[in-house]
Amino acid sequence: MKNYLIDTFRFNDATNKKLLTKINLLANKTECVRLFSHLINCQYKWMARLLGDPKADEMSWWDPVYTFDELEQEWTRSVEPWIAYLTARTEEDLSTELKFIGFDGAQYAVSLQDIALQLNYHSFHHRGQIQTLIRQQGLIPDTLDYIRTKSRKLSE
Repeated sequence: MKNYLIDTFRFNDATNKKLLTKINLLANKTECVRLFSHLINCQYKWMARLLGDPKADEMSWWDPVYTFDELEQEWTRSVEPWIAYLTARTEEDLSTELKFIGFDGAQYAVSLQDIALQLNYHSFHHRGQIQTLIRQQGLIPDTLDYIRTKSRKLSE
């Protein structure tokens, strides 16, 4: 599971950076930038929770909204700690539970593994939304499927 999680963060890292190239071509980047910023903020907030930052609960899932020019740097700054954190953990560590206060004020517990899965699957979800927004603005989205990163063409 550890290697799967690290590989999935790396896949999201490369794929989301590729997505930025297409977002840059849009006449109206606003909603794509907002969704991309949200993914960054989620990674920051969950990492702050893991590290016991007392300000973690005050962090927003949606703010700040970065400028387009800030997205790649902020994305990298938000994903690299996840890869490093998971690399330093054992398989057994993945089942360690984190307690946190939810949106409703109640206390919850969830495993490190499930947090990492949530962040990666959440990225898939919003990347799909961004791809739809790209198409709605008349551009053809790049193929960002996982299988394209794992397969190789055998013939023309």
